[in-house]
Amino acid sequence: MPRKVIIDCDPGIDDAVALTMALFDPRLEVLAVTACGGNVPADQATGNLQSLVKLLDPPRLPRIGVAAADGLLPARPFSLHGSDGLGGLNLPHANLHGAHSAEKVIWETLRAHPREVTIIALGPLSNLSRALTRDPAVAELIHRLVVGGGTIHGNGNASAVADFNFFCDPHAARHVILEPVAKTLVPLETSGQVIFGFDILDELPDESSRAGMILRRMLPHLFRAHRQILGSEGIVMHDVVTLVAALNPELFERTSVVADVETTGDLTTGMLVIDRRQTKTARPNADLLVGCDAAAVADCVLRSLVSAGAATE
Repeated sequence: MPRKVIIDCDPGIDDAVALTMALFDPRLEVLAVTACGGNVPADQATGNLQSLVKLLDPPRLPRIGVAAADGLLPARPFSLHGSDGLGGLNLPHANLHGAHSAEKVIWETLRAHPREVTIIALGPLSNLSRALTRDPAVAELIHRLVVGGGTIHGNGNASAVADFNFFCDPHAARHVILEPVAKTLVPLETSGQVIFGFDILDELPDESSRAGMILRRMLPHLFRAHRQILGSEGIVMHDVVTLVAALNPELFERTSVVADVETTGDLTTGMLVIDRRQTKTARPNADLLVGCDAAAVADCVLRSLVSAGAATE
């Protein structure tokens, strides 16, 4: 039986790649996709999500959750995703009918499918925090939460010690991490082990398919951005690895940890804090993925993209 999921994202090239994989994976029943501000502002995130779903036209349309416009996200020092968040893809605007706020969609979906839904969070945790604030009892209805965010050793990408997703909304990150929900954290150091070289471009679906068209236009931009901004010839797609972690947990090494998030430090806001003391009294509240079989994860990604291409011909 397919696993019921909500995908919460801030598209973002790697979010778009993960979404393309998820919408056509027979192991998943994507009940809803919700947008949040992060890689791009809230309105752009919503527009990107709506346009991607309409273009890909999956066999079962998920509910769409609109990103909230309140609150200011910190400016990114650089962006790997281009001005539109999708590498200059400039998809036609698609205003899908029946869209509600992301927090409402999350809340209603969990209420309709109690203890059956896994939430795969690929962006800042603002939407989930709002849903839990609106109705704290909804935490009991979440089957599992898989979060792309945090660092194991404080090797950040938005600051010296914080990853971008937690840095964007540290209070939301702390709220969600401390909730008594079964959760898996996919930190930067683990998702960063999966590096794709230029050869991935030869493995993508043909441009005659809808999936192939967007992948073959987005990923070259990501290679250029990694080279120009980071000095790297390969690319990492943290959100894509997070999706694989939700689908193929056997490919990852994990440990149970006591986790929290710093919200007030001048230098450490958004940092995932792991209590490693032998004398700690708190019980573990998260599974932290500390390693993976990088080759096997990359193979999962390529096979999933090929399948998406075949489904969208």
